[in-house]
Amino acid sequence: MTLKAILFDFNGVIINDEPIHQQLIDQVLIAENLRPKPGEYRQVCLGRSDRACIRELLQRRGRVVSDEYLTRIIQRKAEAYQQELEKLEKLPTYPGLEDLIFQLRSHHLKLAVVSGALRSEVELVLNRLGLTEYFSVIVAGDDIATSKPEPDGYLLAVEKLNELEPDLNLQPTECLAIEDTPAGITAAKSAGIPVVGIANTYPFHMLQRQANWVVDYLCDLDLEYVQQVYTNRNQLVA
Repeated sequence: MTLKAILFDFNGVIINDEPIHQQLIDQVLIAENLRPKPGEYRQVCLGRSDRACIRELLQRRGRVVSDEYLTRIIQRKAEAYQQELEKLEKLPTYPGLEDLIFQLRSHHLKLAVVSGALRSEVELVLNRLGLTEYFSVIVAGDDIATSKPEPDGYLLAVEKLNELEPDLNLQPTECLAIEDTPAGITAAKSAGIPVVGIANTYPFHMLQRQANWVVDYLCDLDLEYVQQVYTNRNQLVA
């Protein structure tokens, strides 16, 4: 078995924008004449798509949530997110991101994004960072009907990578996911994909109980070690 692809989560791994999302979710509730509750965003929304997050927040408050109603709210939030990013001269990415991508590409690994964020948000950020060309596949929240911790997004990413390069014959076990939340870790592992947790959003010790590896920073990811583990697994299977 060899390592062939790295699948990145987006919010909390590539861009440090959770404070922006929390602010916008609070604004959504206030616009609906509802009151945000302390700690609820972290409990309900981290690692999940806007659709799953907002639906649950509204349902907790007794609202009947139709798909059309939810879509309008999500669209308004997406427009507000874009406006917030336009105010920023420099996007709040995590240290070591570009160096890690360079290292992964130098090892000829395929890169993909698997996120509950809207495609427009992912593409906006990657375009501004000049990183779009490096990611062969983007699976966004609009591409799947379920949210993490369900594995659908990761399974779709593997499928799309194989469609792009049929000779790759990529298997989930030949991928590595980079995640920052328990929901994301569960999604990847449910798809059969090993996970490195990055302690950007949750404490190191909490992720350590769930992920295959945990690092404090992207620059701490020892690619040579990870590749060696994958190779040794192959030897063990053989």
